[in-house]
Amino acid sequence: MVVFCIYLLVVLLERLEVMDKKKQLVKNTIIIFIGKVCTQLISFFLLPLYTGYLATKDYGIVDLITTYVTLLVPIITLELEMSIFRYLVDSRGKEKEEKKLISNNFFILGYSLLSFVILYFIVTCFWKLNYRFLILFDIFVCVLSGNFLQVARGFGRTVDYAISCIITGVVTILSNIFLIVFCDMGASGMIISMALANLMCALYLFIRLKLYKKIDFSLVDKKLIKGMYKYSIPLVPNGISWWIVNVSDRTIISYVLGVGANGLYAVSNKFPTILSSLLGIFNLSWSESAALHINSKDRDQFFSDVSNTVVKLFTSLGVGMIACMPFIFPLLINTKYNDAYFYIPILVLAAVFNVIICLYSAIYIAWKKTGEVAITTVIGAVVNILVNVVFIRYIGLYAASLSTAISYFVMMVYRHVDLKKHMKIQYEPFLLIKTIGIFFLAIFAYYQQNLVFNIISLVVVVLYAFILNKQFLLVSSKSVIKKLGLLKRHI
Repeated sequence: MVVFCIYLLVVLLERLEVMDKKKQLVKNTIIIFIGKVCTQLISFFLLPLYTGYLATKDYGIVDLITTYVTLLVPIITLELEMSIFRYLVDSRGKEKEEKKLISNNFFILGYSLLSFVILYFIVTCFWKLNYRFLILFDIFVCVLSGNFLQVARGFGRTVDYAISCIITGVVTILSNIFLIVFCDMGASGMIISMALANLMCALYLFIRLKLYKKIDFSLVDKKLIKGMYKYSIPLVPNGISWWIVNVSDRTIISYVLGVGANGLYAVSNKFPTILSSLLGIFNLSWSESAALHINSKDRDQFFSDVSNTVVKLFTSLGVGMIACMPFIFPLLINTKYNDAYFYIPILVLAAVFNVIICLYSAIYIAWKKTGEVAITTVIGAVVNILVNVVFIRYIGLYAASLSTAISYFVMMVYRHVDLKKHMKIQYEPFLLIKTIGIFFLAIFAYYQQNLVFNIISLVVVVLYAFILNKQFLLVSSKSVIKKLGLLKRHI
């Protein structure tokens, strides 16, 4: 019933006549949010189940497997999914071009997967790997679901994108409860759940988008494939570098401190990941808008307005998360994971730096300057590894969280300076000073672990967030009221 109501809401939003590009960005973000939030919230609220039924070692192993799957997928596909999305955006409404693109997409996808499966079996014959077949299945379906999701975006089918994410979320929670709680399958149950969720997502999109009708291998074009790879291959080192920045910590932690420590770090990462996931949801529609409007006359003003709004909103969410955490953490996390509490603020700060990084990344990609994106990410990756390796033996898990924050900060500054050479993105006066002040207050109260300090911090942060985002909240509430009135008329 809930899924049906969400579907009706999404369809209504999709049919509204929205011409202004900022409203189009908001509309796409809302649609994608409705779908993606199901998966992200489910992942968040499954934390009590994971921390209650899985030992820190088991949770650490699953997190490590997930980490390596995220590394392998873009290497296997050579970031093909990003290329097909960008090319489909330029070919919307042109049925012959779309069919040609999809046919070439499947040809490359089939060749890439077949090559990987052969290589995988050769490697795992000599290297003993736990969960060998489960990991292969998980990688296989992750490649398919990731590709089909970008195809849906390329077609502009945001409703189907949202529904596929809802399916992923529902399958994840049902299979996790069944396999972990009732079947007591532990780590293997969690891996199977992830794979099943991605499989259902891929099947839904394959059928719903009628991709089977768009496959014609006689349309395979070497020149087109070369062009698609020219766009996507520079994103591979970028993807690997992002992996290093985001999750190489897990490898270093597991090697130096043990898999149990990685389980603690994985839990502390779950909370800032909510912020990063919300950013990812926005970034899906933002990258489309940036690509569509990169050559507009009012480009600089449009990008400046969006950047100011997004930075203010996400910094408020980040500092709000830190202020709320002393009250939420004990309710959701089992006591054996208590040490995870201390690393959360640093990782939240890193997630806030990532907001600006992703805003700028979409602009680079809209210009098709994927090489520049890779350069900045490689720099961040090098910084991340250096900080980790130098300090992890001395300050433990603090080194992992600090390395992420420092590398993000370096990337953010580098991209801001580099983009200033090509366009003018202007932020509101004193926004940086206000942001530093409120973060200092929230983090200071957080580490005091004093109830009075925590309550004062939360009240101040909430007031700050409302004042800072007053204009955005007013415009959004007016829009919601207007849409509710429109919905009543339809009913």
